[in-house]
Amino acid sequence: MLTQIYEISSPEEARGVSEIGIDHVGVLVGDGEFPREQPLARAAEIAAAMAAPARFSALFLTARADLIIEWARALQPAIVHLGAAPELLAPDQVATIKAVLPGSLIMRSVPVYGEESVRIARSYEGVADYLLLDSHRPSDKQIGALGVPHDWSISRRIVEAVGTSVILAGGLGPENVAQAIGMVRPAGVDSKTKTDREGSHAKDLERVRRFYEAARAAAGRPDRFGLDRSR
Repeated sequence: MLTQIYEISSPEEARGVSEIGIDHVGVLVGDGEFPREQPLARAAEIAAAMAAPARFSALFLTARADLIIEWARALQPAIVHLGAAPELLAPDQVATIKAVLPGSLIMRSVPVYGEESVRIARSYEGVADYLLLDSHRPSDKQIGALGVPHDWSISRRIVEAVGTSVILAGGLGPENVAQAIGMVRPAGVDSKTKTDREGSHAKDLERVRRFYEAARAAAGRPDRFGLDRSR
């Protein structure tokens, strides 16, 4: 079971989160188009503090392919995570980004809000290496960071419909991650808001640790379908 934590905003957080054992350590990067984006030099400093074998995931909320490519080439993240709304960054554009960044895996956020979400997820088959299923407001230019769960039954359908590895996000924390894993059976789980300190966007390392331990424990138990998710 992969574990993923966003938004890391300092070298100290990066070191602490990666030392817990988190697999994907996510940093929101950009030139100020969206709140809390880390500038290029700061993002590189944060990434350099991550302890192996954690992988650096650079999250881009922008739909500007030129900026994504330029910054990804400079930062060389293990994962380029594309979080723009689907109507702003279509599968053919994602395929173009992937082709010019062969050194990075591509993670594509998919908004989960109804039947249309299954079609959107399937449209990235053969393009994205990971699909991140997240909560979404249709009026937003980006996907996620709402801090609320979505309909997990739709996410479960997406897991069953695609061959791409799925990471479940959306309001997950130490208290509900085991239930989410049992329902959806994803390849991984993601947390942002529910592992922040109260009233801030800084990470609470104790919450991160509890999230990690709960996810790993749940992944080692057969779910209600009698399947062992630890394999």
